[in-house]
Amino acid sequence: MITPEHDPIVRAMADETPEQTPEQQPEGQPNAQKRENPFRRKNFRGKYPRPQRKPQTEFPSLEKVDELPPAIFGETAVEEKKPVQEERPQQQQRQPHPRPPQQPRQQRQPQPPRQPQEQKQSSSRITVSVIIPLLNEEESLRDLHEQLKNSLSRIGGNYELIFVDDGSTDNSFKVLRELKAKNPRVKAVRFRRNYGKSAALMVGFQKAQGEFVITMDADLQDDPAEIPNLIKELRAGYDVVSGWKKKRKDPLGKTIPSKFFNFVTGVVTGIKIHDFNCGLKGYKYDVVKSVNVYGELHRYIPALAHWLGFRVGETVVNHRPRKYGKTKFGMARYSRGFLDLLTVVFTTRYITRPLHLFGGWGILSTLAGLITSAWLIYEKYFNNQPLSNRPLFIVALIMIIVGVQFVSMGLLGELITKNQHMEKEYSIREEIN
Repeated sequence: MITPEHDPIVRAMADETPEQTPEQQPEGQPNAQKRENPFRRKNFRGKYPRPQRKPQTEFPSLEKVDELPPAIFGETAVEEKKPVQEERPQQQQRQPHPRPPQQPRQQRQPQPPRQPQEQKQSSSRITVSVIIPLLNEEESLRDLHEQLKNSLSRIGGNYELIFVDDGSTDNSFKVLRELKAKNPRVKAVRFRRNYGKSAALMVGFQKAQGEFVITMDADLQDDPAEIPNLIKELRAGYDVVSGWKKKRKDPLGKTIPSKFFNFVTGVVTGIKIHDFNCGLKGYKYDVVKSVNVYGELHRYIPALAHWLGFRVGETVVNHRPRKYGKTKFGMARYSRGFLDLLTVVFTTRYITRPLHLFGGWGILSTLAGLITSAWLIYEKYFNNQPLSNRPLFIVALIMIIVGVQFVSMGLLGELITKNQHMEKEYSIREEIN
């Protein structure tokens, strides 16, 4: 280790810096002798640069290894070096090793084209969806399930059974749980209370995934053996196929009012169907996703589909007598049915043009009142007939007022329709982009 006394740089700095006596010190400085520290970075770097030491021996680059004296290497290294140099030209003179003849490539056998994903899913797609609304049908569900399995097995393909419990108070849903444990194709929905058959069908339409949708009652009066006939008619080109119970197994108290109801409904709707009340019907998938059923409109699903542009047909089906329980419908359904018919006509034909309905009746009433008033005025001025004792003049004035009110109602309906920004519902069959 080099001490400061033996370091030549420190000794030279000590000689150049003379010691100052206390008399020579400037004013304002303390009596202690101050010296600049030569080892400080700013003083040492500027005045005394660090000397560059050169190595005693400089080694050449590794590329000039051959120029090194042999004394550096041992005898073994020199002996190993020579054969390496002698082998190099021999290695350069070696000819490339001949490659073995290449065998002809085997032609790959053409693989069958892959099926698109839609075709793969078609096998697993549900073909038939059967919707069964029920209310307290505990006794008939097991028999109905077995008959449906036998009938649908003849059709082939995948199917699903959708039972909609409309607020039953018996053990109907318990039986459905048992059927679900035996058959995984069974699905069940349970309402908290009784909402009606239309609500049950609407929920079933929302759950249905099959290409063809069949609706039937759970009282065993609708024969499941008729399902293949309905699907056959649907595949023939119809969008809706309604069953016709030509030979009904019901009392006269139900058959005669039903015929009158079907006649009036056919005249008003313009659809030639003999039995609107038949629960056994077949639909295509597009139909059940397009119609909106609520209230008591389940009887008029063919009419709703017809006004949406779907093709409606009819086929004769077998009707059986009731085996368990009693009917859930009475005579009051016919009075409600006529009111629902007016609802269907108004909501399908005149929902977007209310003036055509109210305005037509208003114009007829106004014209009748004007014609009656003109005749009474003619009788008074030309035949001297008094009007004070003739109430027909008052009737004519009432008819004019009522007609004006009907036209005003139609205009108000048009204003509401135009100002209400609702999506227009159009039934589109197909589209090409």
